[in-house]
Amino acid sequence: MTEGLRERKKAETRLALSSAALRLAEQLGPDGVTVEAIAEAAGVSPRTFFNYFSSKDDAIVGINPSDPSQMLEDLARRPAGEPPLASLRAATLAVAGRLEAHADDLVARDHLVQRYPSLAVRRTAGYAVMEQALVEEIGRRTGLDPARDPYPALAVAAAIAAIRVVVAVWHDQDRPGPLADALAAAFDQIAAGLPAPVPALSPG
Repeated sequence: MTEGLRERKKAETRLALSSAALRLAEQLGPDGVTVEAIAEAAGVSPRTFFNYFSSKDDAIVGINPSDPSQMLEDLARRPAGEPPLASLRAATLAVAGRLEAHADDLVARDHLVQRYPSLAVRRTAGYAVMEQALVEEIGRRTGLDPARDPYPALAVAAAIAAIRVVVAVWHDQDRPGPLADALAAAFDQIAAGLPAPVPALSPG
């Protein structure tokens, strides 16, 4: 089996587990879900489950901090000397297709997180690990120490906020066009300094 095929199989198994965990949590609530039930729904063994997630809550919120973020990998491949916000924009657009393909799961997870504080805590902790990796990469690319200069963290926070807000608005508006276009427009607004848009005039 080639390395590419192996990685694709792993990604498919991870997705099957997280999707099964999400669906069970929607039906039963997080407390009613077990690792055994998730593994059975995904067609794997409980032992295999722990190769991908450390707990059922991690599977429900779709976070595995031990796996490298695709966005981080894309960011690291951006040209040296490229402005940080431009690099973050390109890395975000590179994963836009995947975000769009799994938009239903993203929205469903947001709803669960709002209903169950324990999931909110777990997702926040998992996101913090991934965001910190992005911050460190921006620090490396700019030569700035994130512990001393807030710029790397501010740039990453702006990018993450853009993703979260745009996905929610795009979904609520019944997905009018490609998600990548909506994300690109949001990054354009950030790069321009977030000027207030002119409100559309009401008919009549």
